[in-house]
Amino acid sequence: MIIMRTDATEEDIQRVVGEIERSGLRADVSRGEFMTVIGPVGDERRLAFDHLATLPGVKEANMVETPYKLISREYARFFGEPGAHKTVTIGDVHLGNGEPVIIAGPCAVESRAQLMRIGEEVKRAGAHVLRGGVFKPRSSVHSFQGLGAAGTEGAEEALHWLRQAGDEYDMPVVTEVRGESMVELVARYVDIMHIGARNMYDQDLLVAVARQQKPVLLKRHFGASIEELLSFSEYIAAEGNKDIILCERGIVPMGKGRSFTRYTLDLAAVPVIHNETYLPVIVDPSHSTGRRDLIFSMSCAAVAAGADGLMIEAHYDPSEALVDGPQMVTPDELEEIIQACRRLHVLAKRT
Repeated sequence: MIIMRTDATEEDIQRVVGEIERSGLRADVSRGEFMTVIGPVGDERRLAFDHLATLPGVKEANMVETPYKLISREYARFFGEPGAHKTVTIGDVHLGNGEPVIIAGPCAVESRAQLMRIGEEVKRAGAHVLRGGVFKPRSSVHSFQGLGAAGTEGAEEALHWLRQAGDEYDMPVVTEVRGESMVELVARYVDIMHIGARNMYDQDLLVAVARQQKPVLLKRHFGASIEELLSFSEYIAAEGNKDIILCERGIVPMGKGRSFTRYTLDLAAVPVIHNETYLPVIVDPSHSTGRRDLIFSMSCAAVAAGADGLMIEAHYDPSEALVDGPQMVTPDELEEIIQACRRLHVLAKRT
């Protein structure tokens, strides 16, 4: 990273940017209240750091060892408060370093009537953002793949319903983008672009979604390390989009015998990620446990661990859901969860 002097001119900054681009790299320019930091994006072996350090207006040129430097606290401390968290703003919703933001709704959009009813009820329960899956990546090709599986026409109709529900109940909306071919279509309707666990490693999809310049919710793959999650989120930041929300959703269980949960919820990941990056972190207790009876306790535990929000699947009648009914809570249960988490958040702040 190239740290500019406090009295560096715009001409000085652009000179450094030009040197980086002439080396075949891109430049990420972060401007703080007192200082500007420039991060080269690409193969840094092409850069002459000693030369960059001598340019007018440059205070110093340092190598950042971490592979996710653009989202690292080491990078951010030069142009912001060392302990600060980034706030991702979606309409009137502010996610990060405040009251936990609750994202709730059905796993899959099944009909307009279903979505409108759930939207109304989760809003009344206290949720801030409405979720609904239009495309559903499934392990079996014979399972319900979401209305988006019917093609562009079916996908657009479902996205239109999601947008209508969000507008009707004054909630931002989020849905998963399953492939590059649907990125632009999804971007026209949603406020947050969601990349699911199975696609965390898809570099081309990450780049395509990042270029829409909308907030991106990136879920940790169930077999990924924390370093991998942060490294792949760097692909989004490298496109100039740092409105990234990281999501812990459980990792593959270990050991023999019966598995009592769908995945193992790694709550230690929340403070660890906060130590590494300024990005907000949320937790998905629905996919990680796969059990309605565990959502309350795991939601409370996530907030106590410092999560900036929760992503919870909800349905007025989980037994009717075509996808993941056993892990969905009712709106009344969701309201109890939200109220408990708010009280826990206040207590955590005091201590």
